[in-house]
Amino acid sequence: MAENPFPLFAHMRAASPVVPFTLPWTNEHQGWLITRMQEAVQILKDKRFTVDRRRIPSDAYSRLGGMLMSSETPGLFGQSMIMVDEPDHKRLRGLVSKAFTPKYIEGLRPHIQQIADELLDRVQAQGQMDLVHDYAYPLPINVISDMLGVPTEQRDSMRQWSQAIGGGPVSSREERRQLIMAFSNYIVALVAEKRQHPQQDLISQLIALEEDGDHLSESELLSMVGLLIFAGHETTSNLIGIGTLTLLDHPQQLEKLRADLSLVPSAVEELLRFNGPVTMPAPRFATEDVEFAGYTIHKGDMVNVVLASANHDESQFTDAEELDIARTLNRHIAFGQGIHICLGAPLARLEGEIAFTTLLTRCPNLRLNCPREAVQWRGGFNLRGLLSLPVAF
Repeated sequence: MAENPFPLFAHMRAASPVVPFTLPWTNEHQGWLITRMQEAVQILKDKRFTVDRRRIPSDAYSRLGGMLMSSETPGLFGQSMIMVDEPDHKRLRGLVSKAFTPKYIEGLRPHIQQIADELLDRVQAQGQMDLVHDYAYPLPINVISDMLGVPTEQRDSMRQWSQAIGGGPVSSREERRQLIMAFSNYIVALVAEKRQHPQQDLISQLIALEEDGDHLSESELLSMVGLLIFAGHETTSNLIGIGTLTLLDHPQQLEKLRADLSLVPSAVEELLRFNGPVTMPAPRFATEDVEFAGYTIHKGDMVNVVLASANHDESQFTDAEELDIARTLNRHIAFGQGIHICLGAPLARLEGEIAFTTLLTRCPNLRLNCPREAVQWRGGFNLRGLLSLPVAF
């Protein structure tokens, strides 16, 4: 399912823009999938649907006990900006928004380029690498860690923790829980260390705001740091990995891009639309009974907006099932919509642009270095990515 959910999404879109489903850990219907673009944007902007689980009825919440973010990450992201509505959302987002403005992010270009070059320096003479482990993962984790002030020695552990949160392979649910708790405990220790020894990094700045007394609570601070570490690299890493595989799967498009690297920015947008890393954002919950697209969505019902399906909506995109790196009218919603649109979108775009430009410039004749069917995917309901991607050049 993680590798190719698109035939299923096409079937659902053809049936209805709103598809009811039964939550896998219950025996009753309490969920809806939004499959088409127009309806997806409406839901993401509609204030009658909340991301804050404190606002849904307690009986409805209890039936959602199998959800990863509520049962396995207690408190980890619960008070972050992706899990609250206004006015808390605006306040929390405002505290970090200056670090993610296009102007500020553009100033990071030389540093990101240096990281990309150093990563390829290590493998250049070999003529081969695991693109995920050697390039797609370390590039964004180094960028966001430098911004936040995360010590270099913890960045390998971060990979394990992030994979556990993002639906990576583990031997058991208990192992996943332990890895997630290890990540949560590390955030507590990291924040404590920054309190003792503040530096010129984003976490230290957030602590200073918290200590002002009227900006951040302790739980909000910990949730924000966890979110920034996880979301600041996981999706971009998957964009680079999936995007490279997608280009290798479409050799004519790859050759077109090689021949004209000025197309890289539009190629990044198309890769996000065509085969992006985020299948669904955080679920929404109806705060009241809502009549929507001919259905009654009851108070407490969970609504999942399937971004990956909406981005293939035939009514919105010409040749929606075709990869076109030069697509001009590309109003995809891979970063979401509404107040919760991805804060890190400018950073992800820049990292993607540098990653693909540098890769195609320095690794000529890039090709898959394993049987296509051997490529392994990972992912859950929300995120998807590659376990590894052996390539030669």
